[in-house]
Amino acid sequence: MIVTGEITLPAPRDIVFSVLRDAPFFASCVEGVRDLKEIDATHYDAVLQTKVAYVNFTFKVSVEVTRLSPPDRIEAKIEGTPLGIVGRFTAVSTTDLIEAGSETLVKYAIDANLTGKLGSMGQPVVKAKAKEMERKFAEKMRAAFAEQPLFAPSPLVGEGRGGGSGVLPPRVAAGTTPTLDPSPAEPRYSEGSAPQQSDRSRQQPTSTGGREKNGSGAAS
Repeated sequence: MIVTGEITLPAPRDIVFSVLRDAPFFASCVEGVRDLKEIDATHYDAVLQTKVAYVNFTFKVSVEVTRLSPPDRIEAKIEGTPLGIVGRFTAVSTTDLIEAGSETLVKYAIDANLTGKLGSMGQPVVKAKAKEMERKFAEKMRAAFAEQPLFAPSPLVGEGRGGGSGVLPPRVAAGTTPTLDPSPAEPRYSEGSAPQQSDRSRQQPTSTGGREKNGSGAAS
């Protein structure tokens, strides 16, 4: 079974890529996903609860990110085992990001294979459920971007003056909306490079002939 679709998001491609690769945020946009656990940078476990044709299913799901090609392609492999019944599903997903002016067109395809009770329900039923989940995912993703006017590169980028990169933090908690900090970074100086007072301005008053001179040069 192959499910395809596309969604246009109002942000530059590199920003959209950063959002989509963030597993907690991505999972928060998928209906029924909970208990996401990061195994390492490319492997995740989660629980998926859903209803297909009036039958409730709970799946233990494993996800492996098999390819990251910034900023235009993400590939992943998904495996799921339903709890309490015999069956299994496996899927391979590909996501391509295409520049569309100031926006980004996201095209995705999921090639899924179902066995056991879930597979016996028939492709039309399962595909209808997949399209329903896809629609809700797109709505949540659009809403997240619509609420974040700061999804854009900082004007300081590339000018050598510091400032935000316009890219999301590497991790966003599930169920929350990612935000950016647009405030410019404070100047930083490496050791020995911070502005220093001149030696002359830091000299103590000197004495001439045993008497100190004041700031006007007259002997006190």
